[in-house]
Formats: sequence, structure tokens, C-alpha cells
Amino acid sequence: MKIEIESADLLPIIQQTVNQTIEALDQAESKVPDVRLAYPEPEAAALVGVAPHALRDARLRGELNASRLGKRVVYQRSELLKYLSDRKINP
Repeated sequence: MKIEIESADLLPIIQQTVNQTIEALDQAESKVPDVRLAYPEPEAAALVGVAPHALRDARLRGELNASRLGKRVVYQRSELLKYLSDRKINP
């Protein structure tokens, strides 16, 4: 059995999934206060759901702010949420 889906049919599904994920993150954040101020790059990438190099590349392009603590690069939770929010797909 072969199922064919047009890209135009897929876009609303993707938009809905992204919106539901961001909503779930917002709800989870309001229920469980996070006491950590920042996350190291590999952990921040895992939280966002991308590879560490993708987060690093976004930082180097100026799309995402980070801080340097010694040799480590860390990302504030608020910056990660802003980065995701800035990439929302609008209908």
C-alpha cells in the first residue's frame, strides 16, 4: 500500500504539531519552575531538539544569544524559548 501526501496537505499538520509542542513547553514551564539559569550547548541542543552543531551555527549567525563561562558556551532558558518562538510557523 502506498500513501501519497501533497506538501500542501502536510503544512497544516506541521504547523499544528509545532504549535502544540510550544504550548506543551509553556504549560510544563509554568508547572515546574526551572532553577537552572543556563544550559551547556549539548544539553541546550537536546532541549530544543537539534544537534549541537545546529545550535552553534545559529549562535554564530547571530540568531541566538549565548554566554561564555570559561571555555564553555551556555544558553539561558529564556533565549532558547525566544529562539523557538521566533521560528514559529504562522498560518
